[in-house]
Amino acid sequence: MGDKSPKSNQKKTSQKQAKVSSENNKKAAAVAAKAALLKKR
Repeated sequence: MGDKSPKSNQKKTSQKQAKVSSENNKKAAAVAAKAALLKKR
């Protein structure tokens, strides 16, 4: 677990970025859905 090589660090950061971007996509989708509902009224 205590692997401090550049490769393992790169892998960790790319996984973090992927997680963050997927969460941002979910948020954006929720916001878009809300906006669509408000427009329909």
